[in-house]
Amino acid sequence: MQSLLPNDWQQILKAEFTKDYWLELTNKIELAYLEKVCYPPKKHVFNAFNYCAFKDVKVVIIGQDPYHGKGQANGLCFSYVDTKKFPPSLKNIYKEVGADLDITMPAKNGDLSAWAKQGVLLLNTTLTVQESLPNSHQKYGWTAFTDTVIKTISDEKEKVIFLLWGGFAQKKESLIDESKHLILKATHPSPLGANKGGWFGCKHFSKTNVYLSKNGKKAIEWTLKDKNQPPTLFTL
Repeated sequence: MQSLLPNDWQQILKAEFTKDYWLELTNKIELAYLEKVCYPPKKHVFNAFNYCAFKDVKVVIIGQDPYHGKGQANGLCFSYVDTKKFPPSLKNIYKEVGADLDITMPAKNGDLSAWAKQGVLLLNTTLTVQESLPNSHQKYGWTAFTDTVIKTISDEKEKVIFLLWGGFAQKKESLIDESKHLILKATHPSPLGANKGGWFGCKHFSKTNVYLSKNGKKAIEWTLKDKNQPPTLFTL
């Protein structure tokens, strides 16, 4: 499985690939993809890392596990491939981005890869899921791997913004050194969390860009285009 990771992440995380949990995880995932329909497609499992090299990480957004329907997940948390109907959490993310930055977000493009290519690591803590069974791979061992990713970013980099949305993501706060990074917390953007208050008006997107600019880093262009509009030109 580690062969699907880009080289710089392989080097940073190489100690993980000899650990017992990784060997068990690899075997479970290989078997799961052979026996059941799982998402995202295997070649996209590590897209969060493929689109955002370790050296480029400026922002980390933490999700839980991939969307579990056909043609939905692309390996980036909250990112949605299907253009027919956005999931409620992504709708609320777009509403907050639009209100925070006074911009119009797309109605037919839920693909967040343009954010990832600018240094936003869109990391699910569990990277795979069985079709129609949310959290079905949660106990496979992915958490040990993704916790290491979060802690490694905290240990090896400086002035990264960690956006922790909801209680699940906020449990990862203990892995992050707040003395050299910025942690922004809000309720989860799902209707259950957002409607309780604490999501709308959190202004995480403008706050992220202010922090990046103050520290000599390029701000994130959060604007996205609809699928029927000319794409923003990013390259891997």
